[in-house]
Amino acid sequence: MRIGLLGTGPWAQMVHAPALSAHEGLDFAGVWGRRPAAAEELADRHGTRAYDDADALLAEVDAVAVAVPPDVQADLAVRAAEAGCHLLLDKPVAATVAGARAVARAARQAEVASVVFFTTRFLPEPEAWMAERAAEGGWFTGHAQWLGAVFTGDSPFATPWRREKGALWDVGPHALSVLLPVLGDVRRVSAAGRGPGDTVHVVLDHVGGASSTLTLSLTAPPSAAGAAVEIRGEAGVVRLPESDSDAATAFGRAADALGAAARDGRPHACDAAFGLRVTEVLAEAETLLANGAG
Repeated sequence: MRIGLLGTGPWAQMVHAPALSAHEGLDFAGVWGRRPAAAEELADRHGTRAYDDADALLAEVDAVAVAVPPDVQADLAVRAAEAGCHLLLDKPVAATVAGARAVARAARQAEVASVVFFTTRFLPEPEAWMAERAAEGGWFTGHAQWLGAVFTGDSPFATPWRREKGALWDVGPHALSVLLPVLGDVRRVSAAGRGPGDTVHVVLDHVGGASSTLTLSLTAPPSAAGAAVEIRGEAGVVRLPESDSDAATAFGRAADALGAAARDGRPHACDAAFGLRVTEVLAEAETLLANGAG
């Protein structure tokens, strides 16, 4: 499968481009970015071609990996789907529900495969854990903490869109991508409140009767940063295991999942429709926060 990369930022440089160029089942066909010089540099580093025109790249590949801010991603993903390209998207799919809905609709109408790269979902140990917990059922409650030090430490990810949207939109998708497969879809966001910096606390009611809480931040002290998920129910207390794999390995597995979905026509669990659902939950929490309901 010939695949192109849209984006040249830190995540594209650290994860997307190295994983695509190392993947034996992919032909890494080119890079486009909003900064042509950065696209040239990244393409040269990985032995591929830089494109000045995104549509020219879309016309020559079977699929695209997207590594741009969510508001930019939504428009590019729609264009890519309309060009017949399978979609390997970043999270969140879009910065608005309308944008995410447009991406999901475009993928469905064009009949292209889509996978959203929620990193934890593609790490081997957490992926197996989620499948086992979902099969067990009987869960009563859960709690997810995703605490980053993006704005309190030295991080290349202190980007404008993260400053604007905060932890809810950056690490909230990770937390939801773990809890929803285990506890079920969200029936409603019942509360949302603010903490220090961009920290937010969110309470969810799930369709199966369980409840969960999220604690999300990009402004935690570096010594307090980290992610943890704990669920409690009839099977006792279980915690999400850590993984020995890195993000590039997870991204390669996401690319494998996209290839499988493109071949057999079966939607992946992390497709654009799931990305839309995550966006809807985030938007509901954002509305509560804006209205001071927390």
